[in-house]
Amino acid sequence: MARMRAVDAAVLILERENATQTFGVPGAAINPFYSAMRAHGGIKHVLARHVEGAAHMAEGYTRARAGNIGVCVGTSGPAGTDMITGLYSAAADSIPILCVTGQAPVARLHKEDFQAVDIAAIAAPLTKMAYTVMEGAQVPGAFQQAFHLMRSGRPGPVLIDLPLDVQLTEIDFDIDTYEPLPVHRPAATRAQAEKVLAMMAGAERPVIVAGGGVINADASDLLVELAELLGVPVIPTLMGWGAIPDDHPLMAGMVGLQTAHRYGNATLLAADFVLGIGNRWANRHTGGLEVYRRGRTFVHIDIEPTQIGRVFAPDYGVVSDAGAALIQLVEAARATLPPDRGVWAKECQERKRTLHRRTDFDNVPIKPQRVYQEMNLTFGKDVRYVSTIGLSQIAGGQFLHVYKPRHWINCGQAGPLGWTVPAALGVAVADPEATVVALSGDYDFQFMIEELAVGAQFNIPFLQVLVNNSYLGLIRQAQRAFDMDFQVSLAFDNVNAPELGGYGVDHVKVVEGLGCKAIRVHEPGELAGAFEEARKIMEDLRVPVVVEVILERVTNIAMGADLDAITEFEEVADAEILSRG
Repeated sequence: MARMRAVDAAVLILERENATQTFGVPGAAINPFYSAMRAHGGIKHVLARHVEGAAHMAEGYTRARAGNIGVCVGTSGPAGTDMITGLYSAAADSIPILCVTGQAPVARLHKEDFQAVDIAAIAAPLTKMAYTVMEGAQVPGAFQQAFHLMRSGRPGPVLIDLPLDVQLTEIDFDIDTYEPLPVHRPAATRAQAEKVLAMMAGAERPVIVAGGGVINADASDLLVELAELLGVPVIPTLMGWGAIPDDHPLMAGMVGLQTAHRYGNATLLAADFVLGIGNRWANRHTGGLEVYRRGRTFVHIDIEPTQIGRVFAPDYGVVSDAGAALIQLVEAARATLPPDRGVWAKECQERKRTLHRRTDFDNVPIKPQRVYQEMNLTFGKDVRYVSTIGLSQIAGGQFLHVYKPRHWINCGQAGPLGWTVPAALGVAVADPEATVVALSGDYDFQFMIEELAVGAQFNIPFLQVLVNNSYLGLIRQAQRAFDMDFQVSLAFDNVNAPELGGYGVDHVKVVEGLGCKAIRVHEPGELAGAFEEARKIMEDLRVPVVVEVILERVTNIAMGADLDAITEFEEVADAEILSRG
């Protein structure tokens, strides 16, 4: 049996578990782990500028492809606490990432050593396991258990904390006989699938709500097959967007208070039966439960037992991985003759045809709706969008189109500002040939703008659409309820850039200072050309390119407190023009 340092065994396990892409920042307490990665030679590493950024990169990497697990590495103390927002984001959206931190030597853990903090205790509520390894011989088992937990049941992140002396401890380890632990995922039975379909058969206007669990299970094809077998329209959640193509006849639109379509909300309100698969009834999707539930029967299928009944008690619940449930549902559907849903499906299609929000504005400064119209026209069906929170993301959910799973990569529950740029870098690392388009408002963009330098250093190109209204736009809109506009303006007269006309930060200069390229757009007619120019620069220089769009300062985007009380600020688009376009 081979004799090696514990960290060398850990790196061999990363390779065996197919987790060979890391993102991080080295430091004194994690240098042994870095020396093991260097000696191994097969573990790729992207040097972040901030450890929170590294965690978001790891999450973007995981989300981009089924089976990926991104790894975030940092030193002791503040590196671990910097990871906490990344762990929160991953845990909230059921995304497996592995965070590895250095730590003070075991004998000094209780002595308030330099940069020694009980990161396992801090991270415990946000992980499936947070563990400070106290003996070198425990390192292989800790990593083996980490991968088992990340993949089993509801996916999620794990943190392993490695004291300096534990990393350097020599142990006996045989990688040739190492085996990953079996993954456990609950699976629906045929009887449960038949019960679900029998309940649906009694409904006149059923819909399927498809959540992020369908994406995580890599089961989008099964979802579409089930919908087609049953003739039942599908409503994806924000986390499930792309599970069914936007142009599929049975894609009924997204539902919710913000990132939703008018036709999606109208269809849900007209439905009498809702089958939720891999979703968690998030409040931005449901709004007030009295309106959401009224007159409808609910079935909920989810991989996590405690999610069933967490928000409200369904009429029937099934604990199952979404993919396993869809296999049973498809097989059961093939064996039955479902009711004819043609009339209901046509009603949904008619709403989808006639209830689009208008986007063809020619205003200067530019209205944001026009930006998304041009993005749809320019980027087509193969683009991968990345976004996190704010009016930019909400408008993206209302106006963009997504046609494939994992092509809308969005931080759903946590929504941390700054997530977009590093997550886009992670996505671009996972899929280097893709057109990755990140979408941010100016405030989100400024939070972790330094990570653009990572893209320049490591030649990781992506296109950043920066919609700049020099406002905390979502908070400003929320403050309308308090009749105020208080501490939400980012505008100022920049003494170095008077040509900005009071919009404050000169993003073009900052971006160029970080080694990337930027284009500023003032006129709606310039958008398509700017996007095409950005794509050419990306191909030629292999660096991130920012297209900054100067927006009107104030735009209110449709939203409300209940699905039947959404405030619309613009008229409906002309359906005939849409059909011709």
